[in-house]
Amino acid sequence: MSSHGRLPKLSADQPTFLMCPPTLYDVNYVINPWMAGNVSRSSRKRAMEQWNFLHSALAKIAEIQLVEPQPGFPDMVFTANAGLIFDGIVALSSFYHPERQGEEPHFRRWFQESGFEICDIPRSTPFEGEGDALFDVDGLRLWAGHGPRTREDSHRQLSELWGIEVVSLRLVDPRFYHLDTCFCPLSGGEVMYYPAAFDAESQRRIEEHFREAKRICVSESDALQFACNAVNIGKTILINQIGSELLAELQSLGYCVIQVELTEFLKAGGAAKCLVLRLSEIGVSHRV
Repeated sequence: MSSHGRLPKLSADQPTFLMCPPTLYDVNYVINPWMAGNVSRSSRKRAMEQWNFLHSALAKIAEIQLVEPQPGFPDMVFTANAGLIFDGIVALSSFYHPERQGEEPHFRRWFQESGFEICDIPRSTPFEGEGDALFDVDGLRLWAGHGPRTREDSHRQLSELWGIEVVSLRLVDPRFYHLDTCFCPLSGGEVMYYPAAFDAESQRRIEEHFREAKRICVSESDALQFACNAVNIGKTILINQIGSELLAELQSLGYCVIQVELTEFLKAGGAAKCLVLRLSEIGVSHRV
């Protein structure tokens, strides 16, 4: 672990997130099922329009900091995968695929310059940040996915780093290769998730923690639109376009749902949550 010697310059009461402009975004390789058939088929112009809409909507309710995209790393736009932040420390991602490992020094530099303490996760136990690790609203429990990208052994390191409970969830559908593609804890204590993305034991763990009234089980069609890949701040949810039934259910729970078309990023296997990394503490970012 290394420290830059000062705390991050973040507002104590302002939700803050990290984004990366898609000026160099493209689908140049295939490291998940969504990319297959989409190599060189993305529109950078359209991607910028969609990203700007998300950025504008998020900027109305949160502060946004930017990291500069770097040549050769088109997936840097998916900042959620850069690391996981808690108590001023970032567990820096150790990417599974070589195509993304070159992003690590660029994100490391940004976190160091921003004052975060850095914890390195060994290459032998790949870990892909907030893409595979999401806190409950109270910050007392960390839900951590393992399977296609993140190794379960990394969960022990996260538990020891912060002294928190880590609940491991096994991902079994390659289309949902990160936890944040199929699981989204909400500020009201609910969880929005796609059960078929998990093995039976993981489904049981989710059901043990969230009573039935708090479980929002999305359909396969909504899951494939990355409905669970949402950004939740208080009673606002930023999300890709979803079906009318799920929209009505979220609205009935008091959420203001802002739908943002993110079709260009779906080509690479990402949507709203993938494009955003939480920098502020969980209680600030998920305040009601």
